[in-house]
Amino acid sequence: MDFRTIIPIKKSQNPIDYNSQLLLMGSCFAENMGEKLEYFKFQTTVNPFGIIFNPVSIEKLVDRMVNQKPFTDQDVFLHNDLWHCYEVHSGLSNPDKEDFLKSLNHTIDQSHQQITKVTHFQITYGTSWVYRHKTSSEIVANCHKVPQKEFEKELLSVEQIQSSIQNTIALVQKINPDCHFIFTISPVRHIKNGFIENQQSKAHLVTALQSSIFHLPTSSYFPSYEIMMDELRDYRFYAEDMLHPSQVAIDYIWVRFFENYVSETEFEIMNEICSIQKSLSHKPFNPESESHQKFLVSLEQKILKIKEKLPQVQF
Repeated sequence: MDFRTIIPIKKSQNPIDYNSQLLLMGSCFAENMGEKLEYFKFQTTVNPFGIIFNPVSIEKLVDRMVNQKPFTDQDVFLHNDLWHCYEVHSGLSNPDKEDFLKSLNHTIDQSHQQITKVTHFQITYGTSWVYRHKTSSEIVANCHKVPQKEFEKELLSVEQIQSSIQNTIALVQKINPDCHFIFTISPVRHIKNGFIENQQSKAHLVTALQSSIFHLPTSSYFPSYEIMMDELRDYRFYAEDMLHPSQVAIDYIWVRFFENYVSETEFEIMNEICSIQKSLSHKPFNPESESHQKFLVSLEQKILKIKEKLPQVQF
């Protein structure tokens, strides 16, 4: 038996093509998939507010984007000479408060416009474990290295996750009823919570997704976590930290994704774009040689050919 048939994947009834507009949110694995889509020049936006791991925090941000709820002074705080926001990733933190708020609210405006247009919204959940700020009683997306005594750690119940998923879908459908959702669970192992606790966390996510989205014609589930656990069940498919998938594993899961979620009519263009990308990364031994100049002319012709078909593509 072909080991790749262990995890059956139903082909998408709403396949991605080069006219599709995609928004990806969630854990660092969402970034991995986003990089693949961007490499092949699909119209993609990835994590406008940075990496977000838990369903409740993703729901909060979608609520802000859909309903255009601006961040205010009450939503930010100063810590270690930077202004932070508990709802977004620390990569967005800023030494200037006004610049920080302006940037966050500009992202809300941009994201609102994107949500009205996206054809596919892919959400990758990383964990059911969350930290609740003791003073505000709010679940945070990122602790920003604030002392742990300021938070209480808790495991989201299946019911809480189900509610969050359903709220997220309803929010997006409020302004974009035709949007197709692709849900997945990150294969990254969050073992700082413990090995058993990591499995419990993933189990809550799996259970909640199975019961929340399978009756919805606009939603589907891509089994990236299950592929990692059952088709790539070997530590050689992990990076050196033994937590994140290796590049080989990421490439494998990507192939499983595009085989089932990307329209077959686009495979030829994807191959052409891949060829161009490889050529662009080529480092010539002698840049002034006649052969290299011919290579550059040929490459430019290939790029122009792609742009005639897909004017939005930029290399």
